[in-house]
Amino acid sequence: MADETENAAGPRSFLTCATEVARLMDVEDVADLAAKPDNPARHLAHAVRKPLLERASLPEELFAPLMAASVYDPDPSFCLWFVEPAVYAFGRRRVAEALLDYLRDGTDAERAGAERAWYWTHAPLRRGRSAAYESGTVRDPALDRLGDIADAWLEASLRVLVETADLQLIWRLARSLPDSRSAYPPALRELLETTIASARVHSDPYIKDWAAAMDRDRS
Repeated sequence: MADETENAAGPRSFLTCATEVARLMDVEDVADLAAKPDNPARHLAHAVRKPLLERASLPEELFAPLMAASVYDPDPSFCLWFVEPAVYAFGRRRVAEALLDYLRDGTDAERAGAERAWYWTHAPLRRGRSAAYESGTVRDPALDRLGDIADAWLEASLRVLVETADLQLIWRLARSLPDSRSAYPPALRELLETTIASARVHSDPYIKDWAAAMDRDRS
């Protein structure tokens, strides 16, 4: 089922993003797929799903369109079709950095899409799943090391939580943020307390519940 935040921002849409990926992957009949009356973007996504995993490497020009498609895909399950091949080909860290940029600087719709896609950056890599990671392949661990990026994601999530007026985005972030203080690095403790204080007096009960859970964790 598609996620609630299905609206796209500006002139870009899931269809335009999926069309661009399909074009760069030299998919046949792109125009015909894009003209289908029933969810053409999903037809295009399905057309590139297997080819993306079958290539041992992906061209640099495909990275940004893959990230855009993963963010604009309204379905929190199917956006994996774009995130997964990007992780195998370009590395978990680079994918996470791109999604972090969307969370920091994107529209609310893009931020919600980045949060949906972020979940899949943590999916385990499996040898043989992609031609970019076959048996016997030596993979640089630095490609997949999140570390400071994960902390930066927490920081951006806390800031967006109290800045945005988009309730759907607020609910998504409140569901995804840890409700234990120990899950946050020491460098974020001051920001965390400020965010909790703002959440306690927020007009939406969902974010108030998150603040209450954080307060219970301290007691």
